[in-house]
Amino acid sequence: MKIIGITGGIGSGKSRILNVLKEDYQAYIVEADKTAHTLLAAGLPAYEKIVGYFGEKILDEDGEIDRKKLADIVFHDKNSLKYLDSITHPAVKQEILRLIEEKRSEGKTAYFVIEAALLLQDGYRSICDEIWFVQVDPKIRMERLQKQRNYTEEKCRSVFASQPDDSYYRNGSDRVLDNNGSFSDVIEQIRLFLNYEQDVKKG
Repeated sequence: MKIIGITGGIGSGKSRILNVLKEDYQAYIVEADKTAHTLLAAGLPAYEKIVGYFGEKILDEDGEIDRKKLADIVFHDKNSLKYLDSITHPAVKQEILRLIEEKRSEGKTAYFVIEAALLLQDGYRSICDEIWFVQVDPKIRMERLQKQRNYTEEKCRSVFASQPDDSYYRNGSDRVLDNNGSFSDVIEQIRLFLNYEQDVKKG
């Protein structure tokens, strides 16, 4: 089983790429952000710690953590964000490691794909066999975010400024997946990436 990490800035098209890997290559997909959401459910250790720190003001009517309320707090408070990350990131990594062992023991999964914005920062280098960086020009990313998520130009620039420069991702990745052109080009790049080892063995 090959473990592939996929990272890239917001608006780079990672979701479409994950869908191709799932549908065309039967890859098992784990999105770190979605995994974090499941670990915030009431009764779980992360929930207790987070509510204990932030208080019940972050809860919704059902007693679950309201992610929007929580995001509004940590967006304006770096110390709160640091604490939240210290709880969620290790919990997410532990769950991903558990899933890797589960799928490996089943012996039915060829590709285990981890998608995370902070893949490099959170030390997934040691977990992944390969890391792919999805590269897209900032202008194109901005156009996509404005069209698909109704982001303002100001919000786009603010989010971009909070993320590392592309050179950081390129230097830390094994492969660069260029998503500046047509998506058919991306599909071909994926095919070549996944057939690479097989082609080398044949040669």
